[in-house]
Amino acid sequence: MIVTTAPRAKQVLREIWMPLALLFLWDVIVTIVYFVLPFRAPSLPLTLFGSVLALFLGFRSNSAYQRWWEGRGLWGLMINASRNLARMARNYLPDGEAVDLKRTIVLRQVAYVNALRCQLRRQPADQEVLRFLSRGEADYALARTNIANGIVDGTGRRIEIARSKGWINPMQQHSMESVLVDIANAQGGMERLKNTPLPMQFRFVPTAFTHIFCVLLPIGLVETLGVATPLGSTIAGLMFLAVLAIGDDLVDPFANTVHDLPLNSMCRTIEIDLLQSIGDPAPEPATPDKAGVLW
Repeated sequence: MIVTTAPRAKQVLREIWMPLALLFLWDVIVTIVYFVLPFRAPSLPLTLFGSVLALFLGFRSNSAYQRWWEGRGLWGLMINASRNLARMARNYLPDGEAVDLKRTIVLRQVAYVNALRCQLRRQPADQEVLRFLSRGEADYALARTNIANGIVDGTGRRIEIARSKGWINPMQQHSMESVLVDIANAQGGMERLKNTPLPMQFRFVPTAFTHIFCVLLPIGLVETLGVATPLGSTIAGLMFLAVLAIGDDLVDPFANTVHDLPLNSMCRTIEIDLLQSIGDPAPEPATPDKAGVLW
């Protein structure tokens, strides 16, 4: 996620130079043709076309942003649920014979959020997952199709073991299981966003109509703008292409691009909070890279 407030000229130019050059070239061609072979084009159809297209693109961008913000909200719930689980494990389980189980539950949750991060980004489980699990636990989780869900299942079994040994009572077990339910529900919501793209109509139709509009735009403006058509038409067309690109950037909040949610940073936040809750040394918070992107 880009966190700098100032626009980055290099990044902007890298993303827009190709459509900008194509738009300008087409506008120059239309302008030259107009002065060699003058023609008239009705302006009203283009005005109506642009108005309808703007509404369509605005609705699409709002839908994409809603998906992005829902993903951020689900990760906020995940952060809170992770803290709650660690606090319950620390306070409910006795310090004597259950101290190892207390640490195991907390460390498994750190491994879980990193495993979920990798799954949402379609990446294999990395060292941030494996280093918080013992060899046997890692093998069991990696054997599951849904690695993150396998880790949560293992945590649930350990909570049941704690109840069977009398370390926690049934009410405390119920409280901890409720937190695991919240974690599973948040994961399910994230998987729904990841596995359910916008309908084809929301992707194909706006893209096709935006490009058609950019092709027709200089034809409708050249009679009014004259030699300034390449400049005015290119800027106007670029605005529509920019709105189209915004929807594409936000539609998948877990795609691991500069526009998506900073999952690395949020997993680091959980890791810091949970390790400190059991008295272990914790890493430093994640910071933006030199380009101003928080991953």
